[in-house]
Parts: sequence; structure tokens; C-alpha cells
Amino acid sequence: MKILIADELPQDKIEVLREKGYECIVEPDLKAEQIPEKISGIEILVVRSTKVISEVFDKSDCLGLVVRSGAGINTIDCQGAADSGIYVCNVPGTNSIAVAELTMGLMIAVDRHIPSATADLKESRWNKKIYSDAQGLFGKTLGLVGLGEIGLAVAERARSFGITVIAKKAQRKPETESKIRSNGVKLVDTIEELISESDVISIHLPSKSETQNFVNEDFLKLMKPNSILINTSRGEVVDEAALISSINEKNIRAGLDVFCNEPTSGTGNFSSELAKHPNVIGTHHIGASTQQAQNATVEETIRVIDAFREGNVINCVNIAKERVGTSTLTIRHYDKVGVLAEVFEILRNEDLNVETMENKIFEGSKAALAIIDVSGDVSETALTNLTKIDHIIHVQSSNR
Repeated sequence: MKILIADELPQDKIEVLREKGYECIVEPDLKAEQIPEKISGIEILVVRSTKVISEVFDKSDCLGLVVRSGAGINTIDCQGAADSGIYVCNVPGTNSIAVAELTMGLMIAVDRHIPSATADLKESRWNKKIYSDAQGLFGKTLGLVGLGEIGLAVAERARSFGITVIAKKAQRKPETESKIRSNGVKLVDTIEELISESDVISIHLPSKSETQNFVNEDFLKLMKPNSILINTSRGEVVDEAALISSINEKNIRAGLDVFCNEPTSGTGNFSSELAKHPNVIGTHHIGASTQQAQNATVEETIRVIDAFREGNVINCVNIAKERVGTSTLTIRHYDKVGVLAEVFEILRNEDLNVETMENKIFEGSKAALAIIDVSGDVSETALTNLTKIDHIIHVQSSNR
């Protein structure tokens, strides 16, 4: 299989792919608008921060999989890929510790003025009086907005600092609830309660339409004066103009790893009024960029690629989460050549579109069970014709 790697990946991991028999084309400096011209003949596209625009799918001839070698997928036109029948997969959870470490680092750097102090030392200036003005984090309350793998990793580390951690109540998986309890996270009823109680707020939300400008004027009005906002998720989650106003009016301080309108490649010019503000400490969207995290992320990326070659898809983000269709056919049949082909022929003649299907083979490989979701009502005529097919054992139809 031919893979286009349109971002920086460790050379030793690329060699692992080549040893597995993949043909790897490595072009880490490709811009988003250049990928469509390179996509012909490519079966798998691997990116990290490089954007994947709709033209990639329009011009692809055999692309089947796009792998985001990281957690977020906001840089990929997932709907465009879905419309072209192309899987988009990510590798969530591999960078949680790295992002949590940077979150704690930003928190400390903001409180202790570390970047400004370092800059003064490099300019031969000694300002111990100014830089002794720090509140300290012990006994403070940290509000986590977003309590997934990263949020939980932050909670675990914050507790070792003697920080009280709070988060908003929500419907969560039992295993997540167990982790919340083991990390001593206090759950509050509303986001308003979380904001008003917190000395530090750390944002860990995905970039979606409903999270855009989540940290807005109303949110910031509830924050305590002199409190700290940390954002290591996505720049679009924060209304930057509103944050600048709150910084000026309430002396809010911010540690930000992400900004709106970041460059689409690893290097480039970037001008941001927010990043320049003296109350802001910023980094270059590097939350996941530790060697440990990169190794884990690329290893999981290789696992996704291997699974795809074997006919499996893992960590897919653009497949319908629920079964689609209005009726379900359950067909027990002998595992013989052509049985399902005849089934599909009857469904086509009845104008019944197959939405999802699974065919399970019983032990011994003599019999199988096909579960087929279709759009439309299955008529008695269709059922009769299906039962007449050679090697069909039983047919059942039910409405969904």
C-alpha cells in the first residue's frame, strides 16, 4: 500500500512501516493546498497538524484512509471524507500525559512569572522584588472544563500540588466515573458554579461547533479577578477579544498553548494581539510534542494502518455511530458462494437500499448469520423470494 506522510514523523517509525511492506512517500513540508496535487495513487494519508481540505477527496483516486496522528480531527474535512467513502481515524489518548504536563507547566509559569524572569536575566536585569509576587498554587481550586483522558491526567497531577479539583457533573462511562472518584475530583452541578469557585480554570474541550467561543464574555464575567485561565485544547474554544477585555478589566492571567488562526504548518509568521499581551504566557501548540507522546502516537498510528490493511478500521471518527435503516433482515444461511449476491439482487429489485450489514460465520464454517439494515419496508413478496433462495435457512424481518 502507498502512504503519503504529509507531516513530521520519526524516521525510525517510517522505517518500521517500510519494513512492513508499505511504500512511504514522506513530504513533511507539504501545505494543505498542495496535498490534492500529490494524492493520486495514494491509499493512506497520514497527517499531524497539516490540514486536509475537501479538494483532497475530490482528486483522490484510491485514497481509503486518512490518519490524524494525534487526537483532534478539526483540521480534517471529515464530512468531505465521509461523502467520498474515505475513513478518517485518529489516535486518542496517546498524548494525554504530555498535554497534562504542559498544562501544569503553564499554570506554574503564570503564577511564578517564569518567562518574564528568565527574559530579564538574559538581559542582565535582577528583579527579585517583582518576581517574588506570586500567589502559589497550594490550596487553590482548579476547575476542569472537559474531563476526558487529558482532564483526568491534569487532575491526578494537580492533586499532588495540594490543589482542589472540581468539574461539572455529566453523563459519563462507569470507568470514567471510577477514575473521577479515585482522583478525588469534586463534581458541581453547573458550569457557572465551577467558574465562580475556581482560582484556575483549565480548558480541555474538542473543537466542535458547540464549543466554539465556549469561553466567552459571559463565562469570563464569572471568573474571579486575578484568576488564571489555561487553554491547551483548541484556540477556537476561546473568544480572544473577550479574553483580552477580561485581562485588562479583571487582571485575568492566561497560559495558552493554542490560538485562533494558527499557521497551518509547523513554521510561519503569526501575529496575535492576545499572544502579545503581558498577562499571557504562550507556547506554540506543543502540548502533545514530547518524545514520549510522539513515540506512543506514532506506534498507535502504525496500528491503525495495519488494521486497515487487514480489513479492520479502528478509532474511526466519520462512520455513523448508530445503525442506519428502517427495517432489519436477519438471514440464517449456509456459507455458500453466491447466497448473499442473490439476496442483494432481490433487495435491489424491491428498491431496498442496504445501509449497514454484518455477516457472522458460525464455528465449523457451515452456516452464517447475515444482519442487514435496509431503508424501506420489506414486503411479503420480498420475504417469500428470499426464502426461496438455495441455501437460505431462515429469514426474519423487523422494523427498527
